[in-house]
Amino acid sequence: SMALWLGCASLGAGLALALGVQRRLFPYLWRDLFFLLKILRYGLKLELYRLTSRVCTVLDRFVQQAQRIPDKPFVVHDGRVHTYRDVDRRSNRLAQVFHHRAGLKKGDCVAVLMSNEPDFICVWFGLAKAGCSVAFLNTNIRAKSLLHCFGCCGASTLIVGADLVDGLDGVLTTLLDDRIQVWTMRSQWRNAQVHTLLDKLDAASDQPLPAELRACTSLKTPTLYIFTSGTTFGLPKAAVVTHLQSLKAAAGFWAFGGTRDDVVYIPLPLYHSAASLIGVGGTVELGATCVLRKKFSASQFWSDCRKNGVTIFQYIGELCRYLCHQPKNELDRVHKVRMGVGNGLRPDVWREFHSRFGNIRMCEVYGSTEGNLCFMNHIGKIGTVGRSNSLYKLLFKYDLVKYDMSREEPVKDQQGFCQRVDKGETGLLLSKVSAISPFFGYAGSKSLTEKKLLRNVFAKGDVYFNTGDLMAEDQQGFICFRDRVGDTFRWKGENVATTEVAEALGLVDFIQEVNVYGVEVPGQEGRAGMAAVITRPGSSFDGRRLFQHATSDLPAYARPLFIRLQQEVMELTSTFKQQKFQLVQSGFDPSKVPDPLYVLDYQQKSYVPLTDRVYQSILSGEHRL
Repeated sequence: SMALWLGCASLGAGLALALGVQRRLFPYLWRDLFFLLKILRYGLKLELYRLTSRVCTVLDRFVQQAQRIPDKPFVVHDGRVHTYRDVDRRSNRLAQVFHHRAGLKKGDCVAVLMSNEPDFICVWFGLAKAGCSVAFLNTNIRAKSLLHCFGCCGASTLIVGADLVDGLDGVLTTLLDDRIQVWTMRSQWRNAQVHTLLDKLDAASDQPLPAELRACTSLKTPTLYIFTSGTTFGLPKAAVVTHLQSLKAAAGFWAFGGTRDDVVYIPLPLYHSAASLIGVGGTVELGATCVLRKKFSASQFWSDCRKNGVTIFQYIGELCRYLCHQPKNELDRVHKVRMGVGNGLRPDVWREFHSRFGNIRMCEVYGSTEGNLCFMNHIGKIGTVGRSNSLYKLLFKYDLVKYDMSREEPVKDQQGFCQRVDKGETGLLLSKVSAISPFFGYAGSKSLTEKKLLRNVFAKGDVYFNTGDLMAEDQQGFICFRDRVGDTFRWKGENVATTEVAEALGLVDFIQEVNVYGVEVPGQEGRAGMAAVITRPGSSFDGRRLFQHATSDLPAYARPLFIRLQQEVMELTSTFKQQKFQLVQSGFDPSKVPDPLYVLDYQQKSYVPLTDRVYQSILSGEHRL
């Protein structure tokens, strides 16, 4: 028995030692393993759909949940509760109207222009029940872009929300001339050519249409078209979203540990993939409840969360920054929120958010609507967008390659192939296009689709999706976002990452908003740094303090040479991405820019007003930058 005792003791000691070594060398081993097993389990389910050609879509899953938990709240909006049964029946009615009255057939594409409201989801599901694919239109788009969107995805029907039909006046005749039928969520409308839905709903049956209308045999069938923000030329691109992508996105909350008891807060626009695919899709997958907000409001955010018992919220980085800018309140930590899921959270905002609102687990997800790669920061390490390891790399083939900023293209070796960067180095993220991770591209545009692909990257004939993002991966496998290609500029032979400069300037106490970009200076190589700044209410611009801050915190080449003092809140696109294009275009000419301009002056140790005289001396080369 002594020998047995000794054996057990040494086995215990050996295990303790092994665990100690594992904790030191591979501290995330078990968490990674469990997370990957979860992902693999879901992947096998999708593989089964592929092999049996019987796809259980997000909509099928919703219909199952409506039978299983009919009385459970599905969507809460404006204080009103809509159960799974309510949404199922209303979407059945809509499907009946679409099928019998609007004459929509399986395979048709229908455009939806609606704000965040329960009927957005009912219309989406109703169209899917009638076998249609759906194009979500951005509610901010103007006439020219709107017409372009129809051309992209081949839609011949438009459904418009009751609050948005007024805004169509200017473009309605063109739509009708193009033989596009327009329906609106109203009982009556002044223009007889616009069909009304609500009056026909009352008469419609709430019985489901035949299930074969929505049945799907291939994961690669397009189910949605989601418009990514406009390119430099302003016209949006329609990303093709297949059942494969929508099912992957719907597993997001579940992968991070979400359960059916969670209440998800969705303050982002439903026409973007974060709110619709991850938010609504994820709620359906769990059989949970979502709280839908028409528009994000920083002042109402926490009271909404308290009132509705919210446990998970969706964010983008700017949203958290707005919350941190709200006046402090003794109720800041009084809530049930345990998790945030989103992307674009800067490390400084992340820390401030934690210290102020409590230790909420922030789960960064990296991936574009159309991309074929996704990173998930399931560990919650501040400042990283994801985690990788050798197992992950077997499943998802991605690479970081050397990138030349000045020529805006990957660096090639003598054979003409790309070169991988070392650990910790910044490189352009490329993701291999294969059977496991296909790229479905953009609707109606072969050239836009081709533009996102790089061929013959490491070997003849290989194809990679170019994310356009610069990333770095550290020794432990954490992946950090550095910048968007194009948001990085070169000055004095160095690369300036706009996000890093914006983070540094954002720490100055009188600055509320800052937007950093590069402007061309005649006769100079590269671009000079410029920052559009908004001061906090009650504060004024202090050129000396900003100078001290910029010179102590930033290397010489990264210090903004010009400051543009903006009065009103920056123009934000619908995803809160700051509009750089217009700012870059207008440059630093005081006769063309309506806002006050300042220039970095080392002699006066301050940012001083940029007058016409100083401007001319910069152009003549007399004033050295």
